[in-house]
Amino acid sequence: MHSSENEESGLLWRLFKLKENRTTVRIEIVAGITTFMTMAYILAVNPALLSASGIPRGGVFMATCLAAVVGTLCMAFMSNLPFVLAPGMGLNAFLTYGVCQAMGYSWQFALLAVFVEGLVFFALSLTPVRESIFNAIPVCLKKAVAAGIGLFICFIALQTSGVIVDNEATLVSIIDFKTADFHTSGICAVLALCGTVLSALLLVKNVKGAILIGILATWGIGMLCQMTGLYVPNPAANYFSLYPDMTIAGFTQNFSEFARSAGALFDSSSWTHSTKDGRVIASGWELIRSFDFFVVMFAFFFVDLFDTLGTLIGVSMKGGFLNKNGRLPRISGALCADSIATSVGAVLGTSTTTTFVESASGVMAGGRTGLTGVTSAVLFAMAIVLAPVFLAIPSFATAPALILVGYMMLSSCADINWSDAGESVPAFLAVVAMPFAYSISEGIMFGVISYTVINFFVGNFKRIHWIMYVLTLVFIAKYIFM
Repeated sequence: MHSSENEESGLLWRLFKLKENRTTVRIEIVAGITTFMTMAYILAVNPALLSASGIPRGGVFMATCLAAVVGTLCMAFMSNLPFVLAPGMGLNAFLTYGVCQAMGYSWQFALLAVFVEGLVFFALSLTPVRESIFNAIPVCLKKAVAAGIGLFICFIALQTSGVIVDNEATLVSIIDFKTADFHTSGICAVLALCGTVLSALLLVKNVKGAILIGILATWGIGMLCQMTGLYVPNPAANYFSLYPDMTIAGFTQNFSEFARSAGALFDSSSWTHSTKDGRVIASGWELIRSFDFFVVMFAFFFVDLFDTLGTLIGVSMKGGFLNKNGRLPRISGALCADSIATSVGAVLGTSTTTTFVESASGVMAGGRTGLTGVTSAVLFAMAIVLAPVFLAIPSFATAPALILVGYMMLSSCADINWSDAGESVPAFLAVVAMPFAYSISEGIMFGVISYTVINFFVGNFKRIHWIMYVLTLVFIAKYIFM
């Protein structure tokens, strides 16, 4: 009893208020490891995506690690919430394929737009604007956002593990085991499904750390499959060895490429706008003074704003962080941390850094404080040196964790008043739009527009906060003009 009292009076207990949040150091560390494992894929995916825009691949890897460390530590100490940040999926693809390849802007110019967007975000975070938007969204939509994010990350997991594949006739379908190469895509899909069943069994048995154990066990089974020849690596098809490569080849290259890309956004001579044949039509400060810069910056700003709000709403709802009025008490610090991470990430050489929906996996594993984030941040820092270990974690091993997190988050739907169509129809639209449109922000927009329009025309004016009217008009204008 005496040792327990001493432990609970330790630095970590006081700093992160573990006792008040009904958690322990062990639970927080397990939650942090779980979150990191479910989002470690970003260390491989982000360099692959952003390097197509021209940013040195090794530089993107270093920037991804460092941006995650800085952003997550800011979140941990400014809000004491268990949210982990990293360069966001979707936003990185938009920078490469939308801004750089389709629009013809240089990657340095695109990063500058991200940097400015982060500054605008930070300025708004110091005012009641972003918090007011968060608080104005009805509770039914907040519950729907949590459920929608659950379906969204479940769909991502099924897709990245190869269980769900493209289909020209139906858009998506389950993998055809008869025609698929069983030693690559086939066995990966099988392992993802087996890992899901294994993780579910651990949950049913109330095994502590079930999600993390499921990840490690599925990865371990995968390595046994590689050892016996059931899984055969094929790098050309993006099926890599499941064994960590402990050589240090490329380590110095990462640092040299990072030296070239970090801070490059401030080089005005690199700000260019080119045609598809490579002809430069504008460059330097004239680009900053043009309407083009505002368009690019606002596009990043808009998606980042509502992706972040959606993630905070969804994960906070499932973690029990919202108060009885549906508000997040420490949201100001969380929003400031998110905006700081965006600008810092741009300087380091990566796209928008934002709160990850995979944070839900750590919350479901018991994470309640910033110590969860600190644990994940330490692992991201270690990834700089131990990249081969973390990059070896296959998507089929993390898929079961995300699928079960989706199951847990979907339970938010049970709290929606389904007998009231004025609440349940907008909630339903928000839920289904996220996975089908492959976007958290689209789900929020569907929900907000439908909630405002439906309740306005049936005369339920008292339900509608004036900010909801503003958001509805902004969202409709976005669909018309963007």
